[in-house]
Amino acid sequence: MPDQLTLEDAQQSLNMHVAAKGAAIRHKQGAPIGWKQLLVLLEDRSLVRYPCRIVFDEGPLQKGEMAFPSPNGERPEDGFTIFVHPYFATQPARVPYLVLYQLVAVNYGPFASADDAETFGSQALGISKDEYYQALCKMADEIA
Repeated sequence: MPDQLTLEDAQQSLNMHVAAKGAAIRHKQGAPIGWKQLLVLLEDRSLVRYPCRIVFDEGPLQKGEMAFPSPNGERPEDGFTIFVHPYFATQPARVPYLVLYQLVAVNYGPFASADDAETFGSQALGISKDEYYQALCKMADEIA
């Protein structure tokens, strides 16, 4: 009887996949990823599975939340609105950090973890996972 995949195997496989997809973004978009590159990225179905738009509005966000992808309809194909805290509206160079983290949920749904989002974002930005995490923490502290 062949070995069966475990949940840990599946999680590791997904993390390797998101790392590769993040690296593909960096390769295709170049570094650093700024506002203009982010908007181009959101239109690229080879990298972002479903249509997305960014709206600076804290209304749909939970207390302390910096960004959240909200489905536009019943089906993922209807697209997503990524709500970003308006504090960051005047800081376009920082918005990619927030949106990249959310794109893992757009691309992979509930199967993706926070670790996957950190892996994806750090690979896309070409920085270490720790640097990415620290940047996100700093931004969270600013709106707390």
